[in-house]
Amino acid sequence: MRLPPAILGNAEEVLREILRFMAPADVTLSRYFKDHPRLGGRERGAIAECVYSILRNKNFYTDFGGFGTGTSATMRRLVLLGMAEAVGVESLGGLSEDETAFLARIQEIDRSLLPPKQRANLPEWLYDKFVAQYGEEETLQLAAVLNTPAPLDLRVNTLKTDREKVVAELAVAPIVAEPTPYAPTGLRVMKKPALQNLPLFKEGAIEVQDEGSQVLAQLLGARRGEMVVDFCAGAGGKTLAIGAIMRSTGRLYAFDVSEKRLTKLKPRLARSGLSNVHPVVIAHERDAKVKRLAGKIDRVLVDAPCSGMGTLRRNPDVKWRQEASGVAELTEKQASILDGASRLVKFGGRLVYATCSLLDEENDGIAAQFLASHPDFELVPMHKVLAEQRIPLEMGDYLKMLPHKHGTDGFFAAVFERKAADKPAKPAKADEAAEAGDAGADAAAE
Repeated sequence: MRLPPAILGNAEEVLREILRFMAPADVTLSRYFKDHPRLGGRERGAIAECVYSILRNKNFYTDFGGFGTGTSATMRRLVLLGMAEAVGVESLGGLSEDETAFLARIQEIDRSLLPPKQRANLPEWLYDKFVAQYGEEETLQLAAVLNTPAPLDLRVNTLKTDREKVVAELAVAPIVAEPTPYAPTGLRVMKKPALQNLPLFKEGAIEVQDEGSQVLAQLLGARRGEMVVDFCAGAGGKTLAIGAIMRSTGRLYAFDVSEKRLTKLKPRLARSGLSNVHPVVIAHERDAKVKRLAGKIDRVLVDAPCSGMGTLRRNPDVKWRQEASGVAELTEKQASILDGASRLVKFGGRLVYATCSLLDEENDGIAAQFLASHPDFELVPMHKVLAEQRIPLEMGDYLKMLPHKHGTDGFFAAVFERKAADKPAKPAKADEAAEAGDAGADAAAE
C-alpha cells in the first residue's frame, strides 16, 4: 500500500526545521506530530525514519542529491532519498518520471567505491578524530554501524519478574526478544513494536534501556543497604537499574541539575516498585545538598554530560549539531563534575566515571587527569571489576563498549576507589542521611 503523496510535503516541512539544528531532532519531530494530529501512525513512522535516514546519510545525499543537474540537492530530493531508504521506492506515490529515474540512478551507485570520508557520513572534524584514535579501516567499520538504526533493548525489572517470564509473555504479543550477551537482565528486540500499552510495561516489569547502559549500572557494584548516588541521573534509567540491583534497600540518591529531567523519572519510579530512590535537584556539583553527604557515600556513579557520539545510531543529528569547540567545553565540565562528585565517596568507597562518548579526550583523558590531581584515589582495573560482576567482557583498565564490536551504544567507564585512611571514616548517621534526603525531596518538589 502506497503512502499518500502529501507525506513528502510533510517530511520536507519538518526537515527544513530539523536541519537548522536548533533543537534535537526527536524533540522537533514530536512537536510537529503534535501540531499535525491528522497524520496516522504509518505516516508518522515513515516521516521519522525518512528524517533519520537523511541525518545518517547527509553527506552522501547532499553530494549526490543533485545527480546529473550540476547543482546541490534540493530539499525535495533529500526527502525522496530519505523516504526511499526508509520505506522503499515502491511505497511512494505521486513521483514524476524524472524523480523515479533519479532514485533509480542513485540506487545504482556502489557506495563501497566512494572516498572514505564520503562513505563515513561524518563531519570532517569527527572523522579526523576517529581516524586518529582507531585508524581509517576501523573508523569505516565504526561509521558503517553508527549509520544504521539501533536495536531496541529492554531491561527486566527483577523486583517484579525474571527474564525467562518476560520472553514468554512478549512472545504472546507476539514480540520476539533474545537475551543480551553482557547484561544479565537485558533483552534485545530487533523490530520496534509499541510497548507502552503492554501490561509488562505498565506494571514496570520492563524498561527501555540500551545494554551498554545496563552494564554501566552493574559496574557500580551497589549492594543491599548501601548509600549510593547517581550523580547525573537525568531521567533515571540507570538509577532504576541500580535500585533493582540493591533490591530496593539502602538509600539511592538521584542527583541532577534539571528538574525537568528528574520529573520524567517520577512515573517510571512509580511503576518500578522501588522505595529506596530519592530524587534531588541540585544547582551544581558543589551544591550544599552534595556537601552534606561528603565522605559518607559507598558508591557514586557519574554518567557525565558528553558529546553523545556513542549514541549516533539513535541520535544521528548529534554529529551535525556538535562541534569540536563544544567538545573542549564539555571536558572542562566533565572534570569539574567528577571532582565535585568524588568528595562524596567515603574511604574504601568506589567512584565510577562514565560517558556515552567515543572520544578519548572525554574518556581516557578525563580519567588520567582525575588520577593525577586526586592522589587519594586509585584506578580499579576494569578487567577486575568485570570479573567481580561476572560480566563476560574482555577489557583492560577501562570499559570501552563499541557499536561495531559489542552491538551496544558506545560507552566508556573508569572505576576509582578511595584509598583507606589511617583512621576509619565516621559512619553516616541515619538521621543525617534522612536529613539530606528530606532536603533533597523538598528541593525537588519546589
